[in-house]
Amino acid sequence: MRFVIRRLLLFAAALFGISILVFIALRILPGDVATVMAGLNSPPERVAALREQLGLNKPLPLQYLDWASALLTGNFGTSILTGRSISSLVAARASLTFPLIILGLLVALAIGLPLGCACVLVRSPRVRSLLHVIAIIGGAIPALWGGLLLILLFSRGSGLIGIFPSQGFPQAGWADPARAMLSLILPALTVGIIVGASIMRYTRSALADLASSGYVDMAMSCGMTRTQAVLRVGLRLATAQLVSVIGLTFASMITGVMVVENLFALPGIGQGLVTDLGNRDLIAVQSELFMLAAFFLFVGLVVDLLHRALDPRLKSAESADGEEVS
Repeated sequence: MRFVIRRLLLFAAALFGISILVFIALRILPGDVATVMAGLNSPPERVAALREQLGLNKPLPLQYLDWASALLTGNFGTSILTGRSISSLVAARASLTFPLIILGLLVALAIGLPLGCACVLVRSPRVRSLLHVIAIIGGAIPALWGGLLLILLFSRGSGLIGIFPSQGFPQAGWADPARAMLSLILPALTVGIIVGASIMRYTRSALADLASSGYVDMAMSCGMTRTQAVLRVGLRLATAQLVSVIGLTFASMITGVMVVENLFALPGIGQGLVTDLGNRDLIAVQSELFMLAAFFLFVGLVVDLLHRALDPRLKSAESADGEEVS
C-alpha cells in the first residue's frame, strides 16, 4: 500500500509539472497567442475580443490557475473553431485512435512474440540469421513507406489485390462495425509490422539471457525439453519485462500513429492535433497535449504496478532494503 501511495503521489506531482510545462510552452512561442489564433491580418478589435474571451489579458499565474482549476473539474475548454468542447472532440477522435492502436498492438504481438521465441529456439544458424535480418528490416521500415506499400498491394481501386479500403473512416463510425474494422486493417498492419519487429528483438533478448541461465537448466533436469523449458519457464520469467515493454510501446504508439492516420485520412487524435495546430487553435492544442501527457504518465503508472505484481523479487528487494535501513 505504501508503494501504491508513493507512486500515486509521484503521478500527481508529474501531472502538475507537465501542466506547467505545457502552459509555458505555448506562452513562449513567438508572437501573441491571441494574434496567432486570430490571424496576422485580423483587426485589433478582433484580437482584443479574443484576448478577453480567452482570459489572456490576465496575469500568467491567474491564467494558469483558471486553466488548472478547469482541468480538475473535467472542463478542458472549448474549441474556438468548432465551438465544441475539447473533451468531446478528443473522445470522438480517441474512439478511432485507440482501436487502431489495439489492433496494431495485437498484430505486433502476433508477429513479435512467436518470432522472438523462434530466434532463441531454432538450431540452424541460417534460419537464425534470417530472423535477425527480418527484425532489422521490419524495424527500419518508415511508417509512410510501409503504408504506401500496403496500399499499392491490398487497397481497393489502386492495389494489386483490392481487398481493403485505403482512405477515410465511415461516417456512421462504429455503428457500422464491419466497414469501420475494414478501414483500420491496413493502418493496423502498417503499425503492427514496425512495432512487431521491436517486440521481436525485446523477446529474443529476454529469452536469450534466460535460456542460458540456471532456471532453464533446472527445468530441463526435471524432464522438460529445451523448447518446453524456454516457453514454460523462460517466457514466464520474462513476462514482467515484456509487460513493461508492451505497456510503454502502447503509450508511444499514440504519437506513432500520427503519420499513419494522416496517410490513411483517419480522423483520429494524431490528425486532429495536426489540424488544430494548422488552424492555430492553440487553446485546444494546450489541453490536448496535456491529455496526451497525462495518458503517457498513467500508462507508466499502470506498467509500474503490474511489473511489481508480476515480479515478487521487487517486493523482496524492497523488504530487504527496509530491514537494512532499520
